[in-house]
Amino acid sequence: MTEPTTQRRSAGAHRATFLPAAQQTRLAPGSLVLAGAMLLLAAGEPALSTSEAPAVVVARVSEQPFPFTIEALGTARANESVEIRPLVSQRIVAIRFEEGQRVEAGRVLVELQSAEARADVASARATLAESESQLRRTRTLYETKAVSASELEQRLTRRDADRAALDAAEARLADTRVRAPFAGVLGLRHVSIGSYATPNTVITTLDDTDTIKLDFEVPETVLARVVTGLAISARSAAWPEATFEGRVAAIDTRVDPVSRTLTVRALLPNDDGRLRPGMFLTVLLVRDDIRALVVPEAAIVPERSRQFVYVVDAEERIERREVRTGRRQPGWVEIIRGLAAGEVIVVEGTQKALPGQPVRVIGGGPPAAEALAGKEPLP
Repeated sequence: MTEPTTQRRSAGAHRATFLPAAQQTRLAPGSLVLAGAMLLLAAGEPALSTSEAPAVVVARVSEQPFPFTIEALGTARANESVEIRPLVSQRIVAIRFEEGQRVEAGRVLVELQSAEARADVASARATLAESESQLRRTRTLYETKAVSASELEQRLTRRDADRAALDAAEARLADTRVRAPFAGVLGLRHVSIGSYATPNTVITTLDDTDTIKLDFEVPETVLARVVTGLAISARSAAWPEATFEGRVAAIDTRVDPVSRTLTVRALLPNDDGRLRPGMFLTVLLVRDDIRALVVPEAAIVPERSRQFVYVVDAEERIERREVRTGRRQPGWVEIIRGLAAGEVIVVEGTQKALPGQPVRVIGGGPPAAEALAGKEPLP
């Protein structure tokens, strides 16, 4: 009994599979409607009407002046700076400068004991005079063939040697006077009259501060934009209300392999003497001739380490596009790659916009199609 019943059920199930199409429609009237909707979506038709599309505010991508600025910390240095030391070891007999005095190049600052050096000069002069006298007599005798040519050459050599000895003696005498190598301002005095000075003794310092060298570090990534002649401004805590203007004079030829930075040197006029060597300054380096593609900061949609924007095409549909960003200023971002000037992007409403879907422009200017056609400018 059980086996025939099972066979009849199987046969009934088998027959139900091949019902006529009209009967199948009556059994599942919503199936074809759902399938039709899925086919329409698969074909790319919008699921929302224009009135139901999300509202967005857009802006046009444009190339604008985008000044290049770098902030750095720098150290002031004198244009020329030296420690005044004697070249010879001798006792100080006179000091001819005041601390903080401005001196000209060649000014005598310190005199050392010179009695021995003066005696050496006098002796060398006497020896040279004797050599020149003997040379004159030998030349007279040589004209009469009384002496040989070799003896005349010996007298010439002797005269030249004595002349060189006099020059050396005079140089040693000159070294007993310590002079300023260039014009500048003297520092504090570290010696007194009667002190025994050696080449290791620092008498004072001399700085040329009419022009200040300002050295600061910049990252290697900005090397292409830092050029000589670029304007800079600097501020010091000692003069909070003052701004010191200057220009880049030199860029180091090497990048530090550890910090990946390089040294830039600027020159600042310092006629009033307010800047001193060793001062700490805040540097602002500005380049105004830079133009770049910029977009409002609100248009950038970050996703992990990547940046995206929503582009509105001529049909007012959304395209999600990855971009590479550069420098930033309050409210604006530089676009290095991914956008072209004139394209329209979503500024507000990115949370509602979906790639491939239409949007409704409610702010920022005319609809996207008109903006792309250039009928009216967008912000």
